[in-house]
Amino acid sequence: MGDGSVVPRLGNMKALLGIVAGAGASYGLYKLISGQVFKKTKKIPQSESPGVKRSQQGGVELRPGSLLAKVSGLDVVCARPDDAASGEIIHQSPNKLELHHLNMLLARLQTSDNPSDRSQFLLTLGNAAAFTVNQNQIRELEGIPIIAGFLPDPAPEVRVQALNALNNLCMNIQNQEQIKLYVPQVLELIEMSAVNSDLQLGALRLLTNLSVTDKHQHLLKESVTLLLSLLVVSNEALQVQTLKVLVNLSSNPDMMDDIVQAQAPASVLLLFDERTSPAVLLRLLTFVGNLKAWRPSAQVADELRRKQDCLFRVMLDESSQLHGKLVQLLSHPDREIQVQVARILT
Repeated sequence: MGDGSVVPRLGNMKALLGIVAGAGASYGLYKLISGQVFKKTKKIPQSESPGVKRSQQGGVELRPGSLLAKVSGLDVVCARPDDAASGEIIHQSPNKLELHHLNMLLARLQTSDNPSDRSQFLLTLGNAAAFTVNQNQIRELEGIPIIAGFLPDPAPEVRVQALNALNNLCMNIQNQEQIKLYVPQVLELIEMSAVNSDLQLGALRLLTNLSVTDKHQHLLKESVTLLLSLLVVSNEALQVQTLKVLVNLSSNPDMMDDIVQAQAPASVLLLFDERTSPAVLLRLLTFVGNLKAWRPSAQVADELRRKQDCLFRVMLDESSQLHGKLVQLLSHPDREIQVQVARILT
């Protein structure tokens, strides 16, 4: 993973373009450079969710027995003078925290001018948000907009922990109604952050949870080009997380018109190869299976054929090279991949 540092939009997208150009699909990332706004997505029969994540981070000394020490699960090095301002919150486990404990953490978060402290408070809130009772309490304390307010924080580690906390809070349906408001900021983080960074991974995990059901998938309609472009420039971990979102979206028939019209890099076909990680290839095949279940009318198909480099032409049209690549995968050593391919071809 990268350090999550943000780089200027144009410079970062040019870097992405250079990588994809090496794969033979530089045109596929043109839309990213144009700065268009990306939207939302939908759900999937085999919808995937990363679930609740509990993370650890060092760098802040904790008071023995304090809330941060108990919830963060970190070893205590020594007491800090300013811990006294937090009160004596002791003997509490994450699923037993009371409203005033969380209120104190949110207050400390808003007043801290130390990036390491802000990161630690967000880490603690994120770990606490692994439990339903705390998810509800944080919402009742209006903590979701407070946490989301740190998405543009100057420190990359603070942004990462804000995403992780929102990801856990997103497991709560009521919380999703508030978290959905920050989807544009999350997509911007993906677009502007360094490729394979912790920021991109954290943002994609949040979008995966938010797109498990079809209620908020429409918010990701215009993000399909961004997601497809990430596939051809990212590492395995990011590819898997990107495909989880695409699989969720492609499981919703109402999303299909937007998906097949999205601009797609031709080099995405290079992933249909025996050398591609099975974890990536299986999800890629699930995505294609969802696409092929869609049956456009002859008129719609003709209109899509006139859209240069759209996903329909790259993967679904009769002229696509995908069919030949799928036939080759019938001899893949992984039995599950063979079954998936056979199902698509029949």
